[in-house]
Amino acid sequence: MTIEVLDPTYEGDTSSFKYAAGLKNLKGATVGIISNGKKGTFHFFNALEDLLTKKYKAGEVIRVVKKNYSAPAEEEIMKEVKKWDAAIAGVGD
Repeated sequence: MTIEVLDPTYEGDTSSFKYAAGLKNLKGATVGIISNGKKGTFHFFNALEDLLTKKYKAGEVIRVVKKNYSAPAEEEIMKEVKKWDAAIAGVGD
């Protein structure tokens, strides 16, 4: 049996890559949470949402759940992400 290990390192030209500008704080920000939908995420993201709104004064927390926990987020989610100030993606089992 052979096991193939893949290296996810991008090998192309990275000179045009730029980091996104960071937020100074989350006060009034729209923060999106993308969940894989597994049961382990719900209680954690409830607590995280509470923390974001109460301690860090986020203006709005938007939660979305992917349709397939093991696949990339759907196109409609990726369109919504562009409207958010910050995004958090998480998994749970």
